[in-house]
Amino acid sequence: MTLRFVGIDPNTGGEGSPTVWVEEESADLVLQGEEADELLKALVGSTEWVAGHRAGIPPHERVIRIPARMVSILREACDAAERAAAEHRDVR
Repeated sequence: MTLRFVGIDPNTGGEGSPTVWVEEESADLVLQGEEADELLKALVGSTEWVAGHRAGIPPHERVIRIPARMVSILREACDAAERAAAEHRDVR
């Protein structure tokens, strides 16, 4: 597994902080962020966002926050993931 670092929250201190990577082989985005507070998790978990899709947050998933100031970093990560996915399609 190879991670391509894309960016970190520019307002971060020396400890844990929102970070974005692209996993090279799968082209998946990998996000590290602050776990959502109980109110936000309750809202997300109690809403049926897509008709027929069960509400709730599965035990293996987490709701995280990525600061709005990181939108450009996420955009860059999406572009990198799209390029990586295209490269893998071309090889296969």
